[in-house]
Amino acid sequence: MTNLADLSAVELVTAYKSKDLSPVDVTEAVITRIEAYEPSLHAMWAFDPSAAREAAKQSEARWMQGAPAGAIDGVPLTIKENIATKGTAVPLGCAASDMTPAAKDAPAAARTREAGGVILGKTTMPDLGMLSSGLSSFHELARNPWNLDTNPGGSSAGAGSAAAAGYGPLHIGTDIGGSIRLPAGWCGIVGLKPSFGRIPIDPAFLGRVAGPMTRTVADNALYMSVLSLPDRRDGMSLPYQDLPWMDLDMDLKGKKIGLWLDAGFGEPVQPQVKAAVEAAAKLFADAGAIVEPIEPFLNRTMIDGLDRFWRARSWNDVSKMSRENQEKILPYIFAWTETAKDLDGMDVYTGFAQMDAMRHACLKASEHFDFIISPTAPMPTYPAHWASPVNDPQKPFEHIAFTVAMNMSEQPAISVNCGYTTDGLPIGLQIFGQRFDDLGVLRMAKAYEDMRPSQKPWPTIA
Repeated sequence: MTNLADLSAVELVTAYKSKDLSPVDVTEAVITRIEAYEPSLHAMWAFDPSAAREAAKQSEARWMQGAPAGAIDGVPLTIKENIATKGTAVPLGCAASDMTPAAKDAPAAARTREAGGVILGKTTMPDLGMLSSGLSSFHELARNPWNLDTNPGGSSAGAGSAAAAGYGPLHIGTDIGGSIRLPAGWCGIVGLKPSFGRIPIDPAFLGRVAGPMTRTVADNALYMSVLSLPDRRDGMSLPYQDLPWMDLDMDLKGKKIGLWLDAGFGEPVQPQVKAAVEAAAKLFADAGAIVEPIEPFLNRTMIDGLDRFWRARSWNDVSKMSRENQEKILPYIFAWTETAKDLDGMDVYTGFAQMDAMRHACLKASEHFDFIISPTAPMPTYPAHWASPVNDPQKPFEHIAFTVAMNMSEQPAISVNCGYTTDGLPIGLQIFGQRFDDLGVLRMAKAYEDMRPSQKPWPTIA
């Protein structure tokens, strides 16, 4: 019999409606799962079983009256630590952060609460969100449930680990260069970086988005129906569209798909990853899509420039801290940011300009395709205690070559599992589409999900 903690959000809402299940029983099952797994995974922070139980009771009462609050009423879920929830501090994974409790919910948390979601707590992240790793100066080391000696990725580290482990079916991450898609790929789940502005966030910043992280594409789409609702606090958000998020059917015949296997910079794609992505491309072709290889369209100048700008942006915050607080920051992060103190204005400006260079390159490369598929990352996951797959603060972004450009081009991109290494570690397939075609990307992912070979059982922790 399937454990209640492993049911999808779509299954739960259907069962609540028919009164076959209660949010109270489901929430208790998820709490039991978290209490059993957390000593090993360290995916959660501010875990609050009492508040979750109370929210579940209120949800049960609404369902008994036939008056659910919204599309995810009674569904247990987590929210990434950097998305403010009222009354909880926002440490950003960093021991030097201010621990003042947030005065109100950020947009994604507010929409979640309004729709009746049962918030279990927050998920962990690395210092200042600037690592693709579960390493943090504030939290214990987050681990990947597929193999506890490996990394869940980041910066939505806890969210990726929690989703794979079954800490409820819905999770929210954030992404400015791959921070949803990379842990999704390395944890074998579905992670959507929506079009820039599709989900309102606060504070907003160029390239930064929030998005759902789930085990299934349908759950991802269901959560998008909630998270994409408007919020005036985000002055960069898109006009609200009432999209048919749960209409996920797509005829692949005639769809033009680019196959992108060489990013143009970064680590080379490892053979097992390449083979898995090529096998996915064959499935699309066999279903009638037109799959064509595309040439690299990014380069070293672009990522090195963005690296300079991001270092300067982080150093602006770190340099204002006391020496005592600076010493609390993860040494890898401090070593990365500190180099920005010697940059001049031209260094920073030309770095910032590479955001536009990436944008134009990505849009041009994709203008004749409906979608492009690629590896989510060039490699499978890596040792748990490393800060990145290269583990060198002066080469910090060799692994984000396939993910970062979509943040700059504002295009929706999703990671879905496309196979496993010989050691049983998940491999991510990235699918990205034209700006604002979030629904098309979800439909492509659902089509692939329906075609792919049988998946391994979700990991369990002894």
